[in-house]
Amino acid sequence: MSYFITVGVFTAITTLGVLGTFVLTGLTGLFSLGQAAFMGLGAYVAALAVVTFHVPFPLALVLAVVVAVGVGYVIGFTTLKIRQDFFALATFGFGEAVRAVMNESVKWTGGAMGFAGVPRLTTPLLALVSLVAGIWLVRNVRGSKFGRDCLAVRTDELAAEVMGINAFDHKLKVFLLGAGLSAFAGALMAFFTTYVEPAMFGWMQSAVWIIMVFFGGRDSLTGAIVGAASLSALPEILRFASQWRVAIYTLIILLIINFRPAGLFGRWELSFETLGLKRSGPGPGRRLPGHAAEKGGAGADE
Repeated sequence: MSYFITVGVFTAITTLGVLGTFVLTGLTGLFSLGQAAFMGLGAYVAALAVVTFHVPFPLALVLAVVVAVGVGYVIGFTTLKIRQDFFALATFGFGEAVRAVMNESVKWTGGAMGFAGVPRLTTPLLALVSLVAGIWLVRNVRGSKFGRDCLAVRTDELAAEVMGINAFDHKLKVFLLGAGLSAFAGALMAFFTTYVEPAMFGWMQSAVWIIMVFFGGRDSLTGAIVGAASLSALPEILRFASQWRVAIYTLIILLIINFRPAGLFGRWELSFETLGLKRSGPGPGRRLPGHAAEKGGAGADE
């Protein structure tokens, strides 16, 4: 497999994982430092299911998502009622606890040495289709009444409650959606790298995903996708700079955050309307040509 295809697959999988952070931070304003832990859960559950228990690959992907959502429900139900800053600390503790379990369960996970021998079943096509499906899902959730209610909760939770919106219920559902997306990305990652280890899923990875979301713009799905894709591929693009690539990477992020606080894209979304490919319908004061002709004909008959 060529180098560029490999980078592209890694970028697609990372972007899918970042979508889990985007729905949580973009729709509810919550910061989770445990999203990478859900990715790790998905990776290990799917790898164990296929390698140890000989479960079919498609079923292993589903199992990874189900386990992550189940764990996410327990964590979300017990932490989403506390303040946002304490929620971030709680998810940090959850992420470190998951990584500790992975390190200590040597018999099942291989411990710090990692879990090897995973077959390469994630193809570039599967990664691309999964990313497109994830984008479609997040876009529809964000544009639905549920998504608008979540934005109301993010803006003013008390006012949203007064208007009859169950803030806790909405935040829990979004948290579970984010967990499922991250777990699915982790499962794809395991079957592409053919090896997973606990160090891949630390809290720093979750923090990097939050940076990617804010880099592109937490109010823009387009921005989150571009931010995740560009910052995932950037370290590889900067390989020519050798030891300077980390400094350049950091400098680019700092410049964007300082000069574009709302992110690279702000609230802008890529759509047919913004590209001028879709004609807008008639406004309140405009009539369709056919309707005007019919009215004119009726007047003439009178």
